[in-house]
Amino acid sequence: MLDPVHDECGVAAVYRLGNIESIGFDSPAVGGNNVSHLIPVMLTDLQNRGQLAAGITSYNPDRKKILVTRKDNGTVGEVFRMNHEGKFENIMRENAGRAAIGHVRYATCGAQDATFAQPFECPNGYKWKWFAFCFNGNLANYAECRGQILERDDYHLVRETDTEIIQHHLFLGLEGTDKPDFVKVFKHLASVFDGAYSIALINADGDLVVARDSHGFRPLCYAVREGELFAAASESQPLDSLGFAPEEIHSVEPGTLIHATADGVRVKRFAPSPKKSYCFFEWVYFSNVGSVINNRSVYASRRRTGEALAAAETEKIDDNCVIVPVPDTARAAADAMAAKLGVPVFEGLLRNRYLGRTFIEGSSRYKKAERKYKTIPEILEGKRVFLVEDSIVRSTTLRVIIKKIREKARAGEVHVRVASPPIMAPCSYGIDMSTIGELFAPAFMEQPVRGQIPEDTLRRLAADLGADTLRYLSIDALADCIGLPEESLCMGCLTGKYPTEWGNKLYEVALTERDRRAPGGVVTGGERTYERAAF
Repeated sequence: MLDPVHDECGVAAVYRLGNIESIGFDSPAVGGNNVSHLIPVMLTDLQNRGQLAAGITSYNPDRKKILVTRKDNGTVGEVFRMNHEGKFENIMRENAGRAAIGHVRYATCGAQDATFAQPFECPNGYKWKWFAFCFNGNLANYAECRGQILERDDYHLVRETDTEIIQHHLFLGLEGTDKPDFVKVFKHLASVFDGAYSIALINADGDLVVARDSHGFRPLCYAVREGELFAAASESQPLDSLGFAPEEIHSVEPGTLIHATADGVRVKRFAPSPKKSYCFFEWVYFSNVGSVINNRSVYASRRRTGEALAAAETEKIDDNCVIVPVPDTARAAADAMAAKLGVPVFEGLLRNRYLGRTFIEGSSRYKKAERKYKTIPEILEGKRVFLVEDSIVRSTTLRVIIKKIREKARAGEVHVRVASPPIMAPCSYGIDMSTIGELFAPAFMEQPVRGQIPEDTLRRLAADLGADTLRYLSIDALADCIGLPEESLCMGCLTGKYPTEWGNKLYEVALTERDRRAPGGVVTGGERTYERAAF
């Protein structure tokens, strides 16, 4: 995706089961039961889900400070100093433990300073009330939950973030002087929250819990090697990197928690799950191409989108055609489309991967695109270029790229093919697109279209981008490509129909306050709908 949207982060968790001296992983820290050094490894595999901040909380009952948290803004490598062996080893010694949770963050709610980095640690005199947690997702009813908390005379909120809302409700679920069952705690959360939350929690009493909301919006996977190791992560790829076999890796069922202690692992249901609502964007864009989400391969799904685009192609295919993928998530779709059509695929568009975190990057999307992407005239000059993109959200960068392909690479034609349907509505479940005004397609289409988009609409869309033609994948084809029934997918941003009450409420707010989109792709109005909505 040229104008990237971001997911609300990624979580990871590990627990050494039993009391085994070694489980075959190299450790820079002392102690056979230590596994916290695995967290940076896992978070590196989740770096696609957030590059703003990273953090870890480790559990070690043999040290005075049983829970220790380290977090900061930066990539995983920067926060844990992974390019400096000595400093990395020192950090891992300080955070050594037989259990740990970790997090990578991109801000879809709250500010971008380091105090918003996760995990959030909450000290308490009771060991079972001293906990740290992190989560992936977004509360659609954030404004309502925040208002309810502030109505209580004895409560105060420090930050503008739904992470703090979850923190307070975890405290409420732990009220009393007797240690509660975690089913009770998460049942309380399910009764209050509307939205997406995949949570990892650890306490000073030796409990580690991972839980997934009853809709299963965001992915969460786990693996167990009996008597050795428990691990969980937002995707399967980190578990694969730890050496777990495919048959050992499972998805956490929606409305279910996994409770791990040194004695073993238990799976418990805390809420019914009458409707699954897996986010389709996980297969199209967010997840690592090597991951398996809800038993569906991300790579295979993306290849099928390319095959579907090829099957729907209406342009004449000749020897002057080339297919160019947008780096990097559209590669599988482009390869499959090329194979079906018998057209060569080339890296005619190169991305500079070293501009992402520098002060010279600036704040303008247009200027970022100018610097970040380079075309190769030797490949594209005079050609009929089929530019394959996984999705179009805002389009600002895409129009810059099309202009470069035309003017600098001197392509003969530019045909844009999109491996997902038009994004027509905001997301309130953890993707940072929460206003209609920032979206490309709604400026040309008043209503979502299930079947074929009218040709005159496609012509206007293509002309606005500067392309010769534009084609999208259909909604019906998308569900088939993922391999799941449409009713088990969240497609609210495609259809305007959301699986929860607050998703639909916020869409009505977004329609009422619909921001205007100025000519040339300039977006006005950036405040998030779920942060300003009040009912």
